[in-house]
Amino acid sequence: MTGVPASAAGGSSSARRTGPRGTSGPAQEPAGRTNPGRAVERGAAVRGATDRGTPDRGTTDRGTTDRGSAERGSADGGAAGRGGKIAAAAVNQASVWNVANLLTMLRLLLVPAFVALMLGNGGYDPAWRSFAWAAFAIAMITDLFDGHLARTYNLVTDFGKIADPIADKAIMGAALICLSALGDLPWWVTAVILGRELGITVLRFVVIRYGVIPASRGGKLKTLTQGIAVGMYVLALTGPLATLRFWVMAAAVVLTVATGLDYVKQAIVLRRRGIAERRAALEGTEA
Repeated sequence: MTGVPASAAGGSSSARRTGPRGTSGPAQEPAGRTNPGRAVERGAAVRGATDRGTPDRGTTDRGTTDRGSAERGSADGGAAGRGGKIAAAAVNQASVWNVANLLTMLRLLLVPAFVALMLGNGGYDPAWRSFAWAAFAIAMITDLFDGHLARTYNLVTDFGKIADPIADKAIMGAALICLSALGDLPWWVTAVILGRELGITVLRFVVIRYGVIPASRGGKLKTLTQGIAVGMYVLALTGPLATLRFWVMAAAVVLTVATGLDYVKQAIVLRRRGIAERRAALEGTEA
């Protein structure tokens, strides 16, 4: 019986066994001999799948940061807007205490001080009359500045609109009444000047719904002349200056009456124009 050599049988069995455990199957490459080309291909495939399946971390971080910045910006903007409104409200509340209104308040406080000085020591003491004149002069000078400051620096307030004309009439009325009470000025002069001032003030409120009567140059000249004339009467003047103050007061009375009639004329024209415009608007609406 012819036998197969053992070396030949072992060689055939060894060719079929490729793994370390002796399992049969196709031959595989040893672990230490990996093909570089195949490894690169597998790495690229893995990275491609990872890139397709996972968002870019930098893009995500940037998107999150942008959204956070936008939210913080919106919150900051809202806080700034609320802070601006609060600051504006505070300014509006504190606007009453501006320079123009403080000057108006000073004039109001000077009225009782002027009366006390004017009537001090019987009302005929030259020293007391000089102090009274100083108070009157300060009130008239501040009257020139408070309105200018309010218009120039946008300090116009509701308080100023009401208090300013009251302060003007109060200091002038107090001076005229004191002079007439002391016998230095006829009562009819006081009645004409105060009647005109109060009448025009009421007239302005009556026609304000149709428009505003602007201050004229004649009105400003009237105010200046009245201030000079009353100031000269407050001082204890004698001789030629006493005669001069009579003519200055006469000019003030004439300007007072003339400008008063001019204001009445403007008020009538303004009212007629306002009524005509309202009628035309009403007719246009009905048509």
